[in-house]
Amino acid sequence: MGKLAGLPLANLQNMAALASLPSSQLHGYIMDFSLTAEQKMLQDTASRFAADELPAHAKTIEENDTPPTLALRKRFAEMGFMGINLPTEYGGAGLGHFEAVLILEELAKISVAVAFPVFEASFGPALAIAHFAPEALRQRILPKVCLGEMVVAVSMSEPQAGTALTDLKTTGKRDGDKIILNGNKRWCSGGGHADAYVVYCRLSDAPGAKGIGAVLVEKGADGFSFGAPESHMGWRGISSADMYFDNVEVPADNIIVPAGGFKQLMEAFDLERCGNTTMSLACGQSAFDYALAYVQEREQFGKPIIDFQAVQLQIAQMKMKLDAARLLLYRAVNNAEQELPSIADSSIAKCYANEIAREVASAAVQLMGGYGYSKSYPMEQKMRDAWGWGIAGGSIDIQKINIAAALVGRRFNQRA
Repeated sequence: MGKLAGLPLANLQNMAALASLPSSQLHGYIMDFSLTAEQKMLQDTASRFAADELPAHAKTIEENDTPPTLALRKRFAEMGFMGINLPTEYGGAGLGHFEAVLILEELAKISVAVAFPVFEASFGPALAIAHFAPEALRQRILPKVCLGEMVVAVSMSEPQAGTALTDLKTTGKRDGDKIILNGNKRWCSGGGHADAYVVYCRLSDAPGAKGIGAVLVEKGADGFSFGAPESHMGWRGISSADMYFDNVEVPADNIIVPAGGFKQLMEAFDLERCGNTTMSLACGQSAFDYALAYVQEREQFGKPIIDFQAVQLQIAQMKMKLDAARLLLYRAVNNAEQELPSIADSSIAKCYANEIAREVASAAVQLMGGYGYSKSYPMEQKMRDAWGWGIAGGSIDIQKINIAAALVGRRFNQRA
């Protein structure tokens, strides 16, 4: 019996019973890694749309460092891509997180910036609003997101509160039926461009996480201003700017999560990690696709360079990493289909995809040589964009700490 000797007899009997069943009766007992006909159709539709309509938009966004236009967001909405996994009563498609992942990857293969509105609507702060906000706020905001009329960003980090997020100092003081915000935020993807912001802030005087909640603040509110636009190594077209709150008044009805709801906010952020994973994977996959075509066309010494063993080994290694990352992502979203993913599943998926996207994009640049390094070709952009996802949404090392914490069943105190 070997290693099976320690298993309960009932388990062994169940295993034997399963082994005796014909394959046609094993559905539900085994993992099926194939897409359904409907999922494949969604993926193909998104892929064709992306190839036909997005390259010109992506080129303009990259060259001008400007976000996707309102017209493009509305086109996404026409296709049903905005709010893929948001409930139908708010204008969403009512599909699952898995379907959202399938569609987002196809769009982001063209460019992560061009796909960013879909990312924000499917895996960003819109999901926090859908899960936790009062019904009136959901009804007011989510239909606009699904129509492409409103972009909502999440505002978490501050100059002295990044990884140590519970050190944040932005306050939201209750004054009758209003909340008055003071403080400043940093590293907000969409900062300065988005129409509304889910702002993490201190809604009570309770220390640490106990005092933290979140409110919705719309652009244009008195006292709400932005610093100069940031210029980053990659992610051109994904705006970012410091944000300043100087006695900004918002209705108390804009509270999404009250003080003490920090755990809820971070649970919603576990789903954002799945979106981050998808964007990373798209960077790596598109770099791989381009490199694979190149090595079959490029000739040296009278034959395509794919005929050289060194190139074959590189291509195989890249493919293995991408497939492994995709399976980890699929596990995370499948395990959370009716709720929010676990911190372990989402952190493992994000961490691995962030790492391999950088590795695959770098290998693709190397395979293409001077062409890969040239701005006349898309490979260098893929590499620049891939690096950003391992910083945003919690760095790679922070994900590893999350994984270790999940393994031992407790959080680690990083403070002295």
